[in-house]
Amino acid sequence: MHKITDYRFDPQAIKKLREKDFGKDWPVVYILEDGNEMYIGQTTNVSNRFSEHYKREERRKLTKAHVIYDEEFNISAALDTESLLIEYMAGDNVFQLQNGNRGLMNHSYYDREKYRAKFEIIWQQLQESGFAHKDLIQIKNSDLYKYSPYKSLTAEQITIVEDIHFNLTSGMQSTYIVNGEPGTGKSVLAVYLVKYLKEFDKTKSLDVAIVVPMTSLRKTLKKVFASVKGLKPSMVIGPGEVIGKQYDLLIVDESHRLRRRINLSGYGPYDKANKYYGLGNEGTQLDWIMSASKSQLLLYDSNQSVMPGDVRQESIESLKAIQYSLTNQLRVLAGNDYLSFIDDLLSLRSQVRPDFGNYDLRYFDNLQDMVREIKIQDKKHGLARLVAGYAWTWQTKTPGAQDYDIELDGLKLKWNSANIDWVNSPNALNEVGCIHTVQGYDLNYVGVIIGPELSYDVKNNKLRVDKDKYMDFNGKRSIDSLEELANYVINIYKTLLARGIKGTYIHAVDKNLANYLISKIDG
Repeated sequence: MHKITDYRFDPQAIKKLREKDFGKDWPVVYILEDGNEMYIGQTTNVSNRFSEHYKREERRKLTKAHVIYDEEFNISAALDTESLLIEYMAGDNVFQLQNGNRGLMNHSYYDREKYRAKFEIIWQQLQESGFAHKDLIQIKNSDLYKYSPYKSLTAEQITIVEDIHFNLTSGMQSTYIVNGEPGTGKSVLAVYLVKYLKEFDKTKSLDVAIVVPMTSLRKTLKKVFASVKGLKPSMVIGPGEVIGKQYDLLIVDESHRLRRRINLSGYGPYDKANKYYGLGNEGTQLDWIMSASKSQLLLYDSNQSVMPGDVRQESIESLKAIQYSLTNQLRVLAGNDYLSFIDDLLSLRSQVRPDFGNYDLRYFDNLQDMVREIKIQDKKHGLARLVAGYAWTWQTKTPGAQDYDIELDGLKLKWNSANIDWVNSPNALNEVGCIHTVQGYDLNYVGVIIGPELSYDVKNNKLRVDKDKYMDFNGKRSIDSLEELANYVINIYKTLLARGIKGTYIHAVDKNLANYLISKIDG
């Protein structure tokens, strides 16, 4: 059994620790805090480690120590418990952590699940003692947790971080492209890297920023940066904010959503930026990024380009860049098999449904049943949301218009009323999110309504898009080719269908498409 023992953090207490069974030769996890700031660590010699900490001015101002001892602890279990404590304390956002984020790596070890279960009990004790406020489930559903720079990285992610850090310390200026499907940890990598660079003497003074093209996600990341010591909200910027500045490194999250000079709401600022860089009308936000920085890291997924105004795939792929790939699925519990299945499903490739274990993939013939199930899952787990393709006009945006946008299967539904952080907005459960408000976000359960703009041609075994039924004006303006439009629409649904961590529910308006999906999902 584990035990949490409390001490004053001073020389007398450190001397007493040397007399404890676990004081000199046993793995423990510890917390140092003063009610505002906290440091979390692990060691096999806690008395010596505390002596080292006490010599540092930043640590010495922490007044209380809490040692977590377990007679079954081994070094792997202590390391894992330390990483979990750092992750969840950052997400709880009660204390400001003094920890850096070096060395936080996700790894397996013998009996890991047993120690993970012990951690849940440890967390409950910390809540009872007032150190932790929120439940683990609440924290897991929070953006502060999901985008925290204190995440334990995979070996793939760590390799990229260390390579870029080495090149920057060597004075090497490069372009890096990290390719990865939804849920492979691109955004986490971006935030982690910024914090990581600020931990080293050779890189902490570099002018680094994360460029986020999507307004909603940008606002979310600013909140995360505001809560982390050493990071500032001003380090998260939009593409237009690079104009007139010069950065050592620009990290572009969702770089497939950088814009071209097409279907803009206003051309003046865009043209002014192009003029500043000596570019004509063909200049893109990618060109601005390249001109405003010595090195660039582009986090990219060509299959998540959903509008004709997005920067062209060939523009990114033509860059002379060091290429990396993220392949481990970190969002969807069904793993890479699920994303491959969805890709095959919407590419009309023959496939047998894999065994997804406990992952809840279901087709609903009746939309009311799907809405009801989403609300049940939201009550159990939180963050269960309805989303849809843009196949219904946004009538509720017009003052005095009707109070619903989507009428289907006896239901009257409304598009998302919040454009910023919709998934966490008060009425989100009763609304339907569009691609522009959910791209980049995680949900526990997602119910995807495939609208009438996408149909299945049984005779020719082909998915078809009806341009007249696709209601995103900027999503179809300037497109002459139905094949190009179909690619964007299918990319939208691939992206929507990759939001759910625990489950995905699907309903299609077109009956032929519905029958096709039922045969593959339920068959």
